[in-house]
Amino acid sequence: MQTLKTAIFTTGMVAALLAAPALQARPGWGSPWGGYGSGWGGGWNDPLMGGPAGPPMSSSRSKDSREGRVEVSRFVAQGPEAADLGHGVVAVQSDSGEGQWVPGAQRAAYEAAIVEALVGAGYDTQHKDEGGGQVAELKISRQVLTPAEEKRNPVSGTAAMGVSNRGSAYGLAVNVDLSKPRSALIGTRLDTRIVDKASGKVLWEGYATIATREGDDDWPDYRIAGKLAAALFDGFPKADAVGTDAPKG
Repeated sequence: MQTLKTAIFTTGMVAALLAAPALQARPGWGSPWGGYGSGWGGGWNDPLMGGPAGPPMSSSRSKDSREGRVEVSRFVAQGPEAADLGHGVVAVQSDSGEGQWVPGAQRAAYEAAIVEALVGAGYDTQHKDEGGGQVAELKISRQVLTPAEEKRNPVSGTAAMGVSNRGSAYGLAVNVDLSKPRSALIGTRLDTRIVDKASGKVLWEGYATIATREGDDDWPDYRIAGKLAAALFDGFPKADAVGTDAPKG
């Protein structure tokens, strides 16, 4: 009996020694977790082992380069009347201009911004000149540059399922994007021209545009108006075409 036990024990040891190289040669079996390393097709990197079924979709969205950027163009007339720019009495008038209608209450913010800019340029906006003077005519218009984004499912992902001689497995990759859909990108344009009241000749004119998100609390009408008016009358009455960035904050 003792001889039989010894023979069985010896046979088991030989079998174990023969099996060891095969186990060691199998990638991943050296891991204490039984193959969740590099074995079984890559472990956690393999969708069949519960890893991601594909690269997660990016939820980051780059800012539109047009947002908050002010573009300005200005022109000045040639002639002796242009010498009166920045002097004397000037009145301010406005209308809605072309494109999306701008209500009167909102136009008031642009009128106030232009009045402030004219005063800074040297004009008298408090008095009237019945015999002449100048008139600053404003047009405020808007257009949709990019429509608002549609509402989307905040949870998305991909899945994979496979069957092999080691069994079946299922992999799932989930992407969660809690960012809100972007509102429409709106272009606001402020046109201004200064006219000699007596002759009707245009002495100076220019326009400034800016793109902002609709309903953005960082860009109320009074701030848009102030930014456009300040850019438009910067260095008045010079004539040129410039572009300036107007970041939030």
